[in-house]
Amino acid sequence: MSKLEIKSPLPGTFYRASSPEAAPFKADGDSVGDTDTIGLIEVMKTFQEIPAGVSGKAIKFLVDNEEAVMAGQVIAEVEA
Repeated sequence: MSKLEIKSPLPGTFYRASSPEAAPFKADGDSVGDTDTIGLIEVMKTFQEIPAGVSGKAIKFLVDNEEAVMAGQVIAEVEA
């Protein structure tokens, strides 16, 4: 079993849902597809969707909702 990393493409604040009252795009343990959105990065009030970019059977987030992230930081791992 290998683990694939999903990295932040840019620095900003990571959000796991589209709004505070919305359900998360993905929860720990969910399967993911290559084009599935796993979260949003906010930079200067602009939001960018973060696609998984990998497919696998279980995702594990390594950063919390509303946590600041750096470009290239691993935000989640996916079991391949």
